[in-house]
Amino acid sequence: MKALLKPLALAAVLATAVTGAQAQTILKIGYATSATSHYGVGSTVFCEEMEKGTQGRFKCQQFPSSALGGEREQIEAVQLGTQDLVNTSTGPLGNFVPEVRIVDIPFLFRDYDHARKVMDGPIGQDLQKKMAAKGLINLAWTENGFRHMTNNKRPLNNAEDAAGLKMRTMENKVHMDGYKTFGILPTPMPFPELFTALQQGTVDGQENPIPVILASKFSQVQKHLSLTGHVYSPAALILSPAVWNKLSDADKAVFTAAARKGAAAQRKKVNDDEASGIAQLRAEGMQVIEKVNGESFRRAVAPAYANFAKEFGADKIAAIQAVR
Repeated sequence: MKALLKPLALAAVLATAVTGAQAQTILKIGYATSATSHYGVGSTVFCEEMEKGTQGRFKCQQFPSSALGGEREQIEAVQLGTQDLVNTSTGPLGNFVPEVRIVDIPFLFRDYDHARKVMDGPIGQDLQKKMAAKGLINLAWTENGFRHMTNNKRPLNNAEDAAGLKMRTMENKVHMDGYKTFGILPTPMPFPELFTALQQGTVDGQENPIPVILASKFSQVQKHLSLTGHVYSPAALILSPAVWNKLSDADKAVFTAAARKGAAAQRKKVNDDEASGIAQLRAEGMQVIEKVNGESFRRAVAPAYANFAKEFGADKIAAIQAVR
């Protein structure tokens, strides 16, 4: 009898293990920068909280450093359901949800406090609804940070210094229209190609937040950093509707709460990188201009605001500026 019971017990254990394995869903999440970057920090906290909240029924497999393609390709894959999640900047998002482009207007946000209040408030919630209508479930607004310019030609003290620079930009019309007012020659290019393009001199420079400049080791291929802070770059943790529509209400609540914690962690990492990153980039050989003439950049971009008002509505731009 004992000899008979042992195989039966073993079979029961194996059956339980198989059932448990079948119950677990592995979700693929991708982002452009390294696993130790702000995107990696935010994604990891989200994944841990989501796994904990669902008692391990859902788990993440992370694909950092553009392993699943550029941001535009990943957003499209999430929309189509061939990728589960992406933690992405809003730069290419406007190609899918045009209304989101409003947050990419240069010098729209005063500081981080202003930007975060807008994104977490009614304006950000309305944009999330617009995204959902286009098949993109934005679980939370994460963060990329205020963008600054780097280049290999010269220090940028004012807008006039930027004239003639061939600058890599995201595939984003609002960014490109704004940068043209500085005299920059915008060169849209997928992020995975950027390091090599800078190394080979295909472009003179690029613009990104400090956390991205650090994580991407741009100090190895760029001489000058100017703290222009010309655009605030939000980010979004986007889930495929193919996953969302199968979740119970309880699991939807878990995913959303986990995303908020991930967003908070990502923003903290941005704060930390901003606080320590300038000294690190200087130590790595970059020449840093901290006191840029921001007013010269604001004056230069002012004519573009007339076109932005036509595209988005002067009232909508004013509503963002009025948030306190």
